[in-house]
Amino acid sequence: MLRFASSPTGDMHIGNLRVAIFNYIVSKQRNEDLIIRIEDTDKEKNIYGKDQEILDLLSLFGIEYSQVIYQSQNARFHTAMALQLIHEKKAFSCFCSPEWLEKKKKEAKILKKAYIYDDACANLPAELVIDNTSPFTIRIKKSENQIIIKDYIKGEVSFKPNDIDSFIIMRQDKTPTNDFASAVDDMLSNISLVIRGEDCVDNTPREAHIRDSLNYNKKIEYAHLSIILNDNGKKMSKVDAAFSVKWLLAEGYLPSAIINYLLLIGNKTPCEIFTIEDSIQWFNLENISKSPTRFDINILKHINREHLKNLDSKELSRYVGFADSDIGELARIYLDEVATTLELKSKIKSIFAVKLIPEKFKKQSELMSKVIITAPFFEEYNDFKNYIMKETGLKEKDFFEPLRILLTGAEDGPDVAELYKYLKNYIGEIVK
Repeated sequence: MLRFASSPTGDMHIGNLRVAIFNYIVSKQRNEDLIIRIEDTDKEKNIYGKDQEILDLLSLFGIEYSQVIYQSQNARFHTAMALQLIHEKKAFSCFCSPEWLEKKKKEAKILKKAYIYDDACANLPAELVIDNTSPFTIRIKKSENQIIIKDYIKGEVSFKPNDIDSFIIMRQDKTPTNDFASAVDDMLSNISLVIRGEDCVDNTPREAHIRDSLNYNKKIEYAHLSIILNDNGKKMSKVDAAFSVKWLLAEGYLPSAIINYLLLIGNKTPCEIFTIEDSIQWFNLENISKSPTRFDINILKHINREHLKNLDSKELSRYVGFADSDIGELARIYLDEVATTLELKSKIKSIFAVKLIPEKFKKQSELMSKVIITAPFFEEYNDFKNYIMKETGLKEKDFFEPLRILLTGAEDGPDVAELYKYLKNYIGEIVK
């Protein structure tokens, strides 16, 4: 069983989507189920409707899953597991106030030492715990053994006992911390492999220690994906436009192209352009780079253009507001100039819009418009052109530029003779 865990606290970003894609592919390769876990235990940060938005985006990208689990629904299990650890003296109540802990952290910083909880409450007598009315957290006792993690990307990673302190598993409000909830939920769902971002690598030994303390014998494997950098070589953040999946979609990038690009970066692939179905045949986690990978919008544009070219004519036309193969072929001609559906739609829209004629072409355009509106239908461009030239009396030097503007709304662009093949049935709508 694999899982994609996401918090309903903001827009899905490309790092999240990349994790979801990898989980989906590996689940297909292993013939194991993929579950979606909505990590909604932090009630203050949850945003209404973001859980459904996550599911909608996964569907849009063709990521199939067997079930959706809301982490908050497992609250009784989190509590039961915490009580088990206390009963077995593997966890303890901690009465240290947030202010006291912050003071200790500042002292460690002044001494240029990493802060480690000092186990001040680890061995309190039972009567002091029972009689104490102060708010408390629950901490799991630190590991006495080395923790070894198998990571498909980073290799085998080991953590010494002193690397992990007695950390909090239940907050003062008796809600579980992310580490504890994730560890328990992975046990409940019988997860075999966790694929997630490198920013979670510090959580991994904690989760492993929690499972060991609960006598869970199954060893879960991991794969931590390296971070994605922006053009400046820094970790992508919410200020980077391409960070948001919704922004990429709104800008006219196809889901198939976004998937292609996110699988391509930092990876060894047999070709440049492919589908997610293709990748199931050759994808290998061990081929993923350990180093950070840079997001290049220009490469994404190139890939998006290729995916648009691979669409059949009628489907391509739908992206520009039509359902006609001729318009699809017309749009395909413009793919030499543009790379996104947003740009493509703008090109087609200008053809059917009221034209803004430059002053130097107004006289010729008025003559042409009157003739074109009443002209018979011509199958071939040369017949159309010759008829308009004859009826208007215009010579070539005064003809071709205003004709292009009348037909396309632009002073330059693809060959009008090529465009006419697909415009001829719409001339009455184009020239008004």
